[in-house]
Amino acid sequence: MKKRTLGTSGLEVSALGLGCMGLTFGYGPATDTADAVKLIRAAHDRGVTFFDSAEAYGAENEEMVGEAVAPFRNDVVVATKFGFKNGNSKDGLDSHPERIRLVAEQSLKRLKTDAIDLFYQHRVDPTVPIEDVAGTVKDLITEGKVKHFGMSEAGVEMIRRAHAVQPLTALQSEYSMFTRDPEEAILPVLEELGIGFVCFSPLGKGFLTGKIDDATTFKEGDIRNTLPRFADEARQANANLVKRIGEMAERKKATPAQVALAWLLAQKPWIVPIPGTTKLHRLEENVGGADVELTSGDLAELADLLAKVPVTGARYNEQMMKSVNR
Repeated sequence: MKKRTLGTSGLEVSALGLGCMGLTFGYGPATDTADAVKLIRAAHDRGVTFFDSAEAYGAENEEMVGEAVAPFRNDVVVATKFGFKNGNSKDGLDSHPERIRLVAEQSLKRLKTDAIDLFYQHRVDPTVPIEDVAGTVKDLITEGKVKHFGMSEAGVEMIRRAHAVQPLTALQSEYSMFTRDPEEAILPVLEELGIGFVCFSPLGKGFLTGKIDDATTFKEGDIRNTLPRFADEARQANANLVKRIGEMAERKKATPAQVALAWLLAQKPWIVPIPGTTKLHRLEENVGGADVELTSGDLAELADLLAKVPVTGARYNEQMMKSVNR
């Protein structure tokens, strides 16, 4: 797989990474550890060198990643995140310096590594000056425990303030043909400052695979049961957009998911999507998206389609939206 560099940091990763959240969090019961390790190693076999975890996904998530990448640790980039009280997203935010340091030590042990390649603030904590957060990570970098600093779902002001203290290597936020909010203000400031962009949910939480329809049901514990975009009426409306994307995919001898990933890769050379999955055949499909070439005509056609067929429903519920774009 081709490589990309996140902004001007020099951090090189595969053009597509693997988001590991769904192995333990957000989409129902956790994956068996042996199966998760097998999947992560299969991703590496197929050229993936960028793996994304977080304390908030449960200790077992980092442990799975640490075990899986141990045989080739020096050849991959492992990212994880801090920022929630007790490591639990339901308990609220906590980016106090002492908490950041504790999470770093715990993550180092669980990931079985001497240094965290990319350490993100999971969400901006309004009770802690961002300068204190960035300064703490800067100290961890000086100590050799962290290599690069990142933020997730941060707004322009916080990005600028943090970057002034410790240069950011990457911002991670949701971005896809279904969620284009970053295009207005975020992408320009990332380009200006030389910060890479890591896209989570690049397949619209599965919607852009073309496999979700009116009859689809989600397991208990699946976050999509609470998201406006997946409510019945919105799902019916959004299925039309996915159908149209699928028509292009057929012409390209690709799948809708592969076109969705290729579209992201075509936006900027410093954008890296991190689709997640628990299934080997989906992993192989996603990896194939890096090989789909969209022409200028294809991109113009998709731009016209996205302008004419707007996405219905918010990406998060009201409570979840309070913690993004601060």
